[in-house]
Amino acid sequence: MAKHGKKYLAALAQVEQDRLYNPEEGVALVKSTAITKFDSTVEVHMRLGVDPRHADQQVRDVVVLPHGLGKTVRILVFAQAEGATLAREAGADYVADDEMINKIQAGWTDFDVAISTPDMMGKAGRLGRVLGPRGLMPNPKAGTVVPAEDLPRVIQEAKAGRVEFRVDKTSNLHVPIGKASFSAKQLYDNLAALMDAVKKARPAATKGVYIKHVTVATTMGPGVHLDPIQAQSMVITE
Repeated sequence: MAKHGKKYLAALAQVEQDRLYNPEEGVALVKSTAITKFDSTVEVHMRLGVDPRHADQQVRDVVVLPHGLGKTVRILVFAQAEGATLAREAGADYVADDEMINKIQAGWTDFDVAISTPDMMGKAGRLGRVLGPRGLMPNPKAGTVVPAEDLPRVIQEAKAGRVEFRVDKTSNLHVPIGKASFSAKQLYDNLAALMDAVKKARPAATKGVYIKHVTVATTMGPGVHLDPIQAQSMVITE
């Protein structure tokens, strides 16, 4: 078992491991147990009652966090002609021409989100070996393959804090909701938005308890377990 430092152990001592915190208490505790010198990312980890081996029990969607992620999001768009113009005007950091596609083919992935118009998916699809493992491949289910006229909206949402979530092979979700420097209200609102989106993404084939466990934690910090029932009842505050 890995040994933890004094800062981690001091933070861990503040958390009751067998307690399910209500969301307000949990968010406040996560902020107070951030131990890194840099501005830690706050992440939510959820255990779902789904079997991801079955196609009809996949959980995948996007959510626009009301207070964003607290970081600059670099966006690459696969588009041509009018779509390329719209993408640049909407603030895309890169519009993939043939030269850039070759650069990506060679391993360059200095961007956070990739968006494509349907007519460019043939070229984008050839980059699957590079983009796929990094979670950067545009996908209709994730809302990142859109008609040219929708590019401004999707780019603006991505810049504002549009986050994709997808259940992994172990039935877990891992989703960032902001930074430790955010106010407790900002983190609460972002968590509420995520919980609402995950509830709406429940597959029809799922039986029994859907959201089993909810844990929030900062980078390298201890996990704080939330009451999953109360977490699912959260609403964004005024």
